[in-house]
Amino acid sequence: MEPAGHGPEVVAAGVDHPAAIARLVGARAAREREGLLRRLRTFERADGGHVVLGGRRLLNFSGNDYLGLAGHPAVVAALREAAIEHGAGATAAHLVCGHRRPHAALEALLAEWTGRESALLFSTGWMANLGVLQALLGAGDLCVQDRLNHASLLDGARLAGCALRRYRHGDADAAARQLAQPGEGGVAVLATDGVFSMDGDVAPLPALARVAADAGATLMVDDAHGLGVLGPDGAGSVAAAGLDAGAVPVLMATLGKALGTAGAFVAGSRDLVEGLVQAARTFVYTTAMPPALAAATAAAVGIARREHWRREHLAGLVAHFRAGAQRLGLPLAASETPIQPLLVGAAGRASALAAALETRGVLAVAIRPPTVPVGGARLRITLSAAHARADVDRLLAALAQVLEDGTAG
Repeated sequence: MEPAGHGPEVVAAGVDHPAAIARLVGARAAREREGLLRRLRTFERADGGHVVLGGRRLLNFSGNDYLGLAGHPAVVAALREAAIEHGAGATAAHLVCGHRRPHAALEALLAEWTGRESALLFSTGWMANLGVLQALLGAGDLCVQDRLNHASLLDGARLAGCALRRYRHGDADAAARQLAQPGEGGVAVLATDGVFSMDGDVAPLPALARVAADAGATLMVDDAHGLGVLGPDGAGSVAAAGLDAGAVPVLMATLGKALGTAGAFVAGSRDLVEGLVQAARTFVYTTAMPPALAAATAAAVGIARREHWRREHLAGLVAHFRAGAQRLGLPLAASETPIQPLLVGAAGRASALAAALETRGVLAVAIRPPTVPVGGARLRITLSAAHARADVDRLLAALAQVLEDGTAG
């Protein structure tokens, strides 16, 4: 047996697995030897900017609850009240009998917020990206993507069966060159994250919109980490860039980050949405999100749009953290969003640094290959409107102490 303490990951030595499982077990063992093993930990609860793990309350700088809405009393109350009326689940796909009044109301609200004609709910961001790209693209078509796009965009293009070309991160000229290369004559989609999840920087959306227009390509933006945080009323990175539905015909965003719930949506023209209802397999063939969750999300959207102080407070925390990190000489990535990567380099050092911070009551999870490139391991520090300035000071003090005493190697 492997050493005790691995919980559900324990694998008995000498077990005669079928070949496919044996290969998976071998890959897991290789990751452990390389110090890259992922481990599932169970948190007892989350409370604003804190989590409880093993009975210890930790300051949480690893979540995506950017506006602090996941536990907001009004959001929780909306969830509870809608569950009493609609039950705990939708019980069926949208096209069967799962599409309820809260779903329709949320879709209309999201379309209005983002300045689109229509919106369509998906159960997750992964399902949204896979469904959209497989509906829009096929054999003979082309998808051009930023090299640091979220994995769901890359997988969506691969599953669509189209040609996939990737351009240097944030380089609109490189995207134009990829679109200009001879292809098989099909349609083209240019897809990018709005805010990049591991680096926290914002895509050059106006330049990409011009590139897409010049090439006759459809621009798709995944704004999972921009919605709620950037732009007028928090409408996202596309709105912050001043781009309308003509410039960005396909907008996807998730509901589990700044809005604090779960799920995703795609917004665009009525024709786009009606086409997706027919062709997006991840919409057609899966159970709808719980109606109560849609009601809770609608409450969160209202708060996000009304309470501008949340974005203002969050921006102040980002500036305060970056100033403190600069005084300490910390190697931060060039990000002005709540995602503040502390670049470490070696995977082992990132893990050691995260562990040392945790002993000091701070949760800042290490991100290692293959999520980021080899040599690009980091602490993905994320800030929330639920944090106080004193919480950021505590994080900075813990980082200074860990680095001074050499705990992280």
